[in-house]
Amino acid sequence: MNAVITGSTKGIGRAVLLALAREGWNVAATSRNLEDLEALQDEVTQGYPGQECLIHWVDFAEKEETIKYGEDILAIWPEIDLLINNAGVFLPGSVHGEDDGALESTMALNLYSPYYLTRTLLPGMMNRKQGHIINMCSIASFMSYPNGGSYTISKFAMLGFSKALREEMKPHGIKVTSIMPGATWSASWGNAPYAPDRLMPAEDVAEAVLACTRMGPSSVVEEIIIRPQLGDL
Repeated sequence: MNAVITGSTKGIGRAVLLALAREGWNVAATSRNLEDLEALQDEVTQGYPGQECLIHWVDFAEKEETIKYGEDILAIWPEIDLLINNAGVFLPGSVHGEDDGALESTMALNLYSPYYLTRTLLPGMMNRKQGHIINMCSIASFMSYPNGGSYTISKFAMLGFSKALREEMKPHGIKVTSIMPGATWSASWGNAPYAPDRLMPAEDVAEAVLACTRMGPSSVVEEIIIRPQLGDL
């Protein structure tokens, strides 16, 4: 089984990739940091020698690069079983106060890249009538909060993309899942001054992903909301 996970070297993406490798999946990792990619590949191949771990440096903010990555992966793995659109960016700021261009750069990575990568990988899934696409959305996909600006706009759009895709793929046997995590320890939170248990560990989100992949062919988890036990920050 072959899984493509974008934004794979930190936070949720890394946790999901390692969890899938542990379950026996071949995994394809992406990042804009080659050193991190090579370290992750070493970790997977040493810990799970039976699985492949492909690595690619990709700037998903660029449309052509995103499409080429999809084509390159298909040249290696003609059959993709799972795509996890996880790469994204958070630029804090208000709609009225954020820097000019914040919306464009945020949308390019948080919406356009999953759109174009999905379109590149979908034809093979549709021909086989088999596959699963998991879109990593956010609680910001259904609620706004201060200083969320363009990020919230992009995540609302991501959930809309996911819902549209779910309807389109029903007759093709392809599952579509939207996962909406709340505050999760990742690079975005850096050294935030909170107790370790105030935010969710990325590994818990990864467990939710695994649960979705274990469903039989006649069932699909459409949406999952995961929040810290103490609520949103």
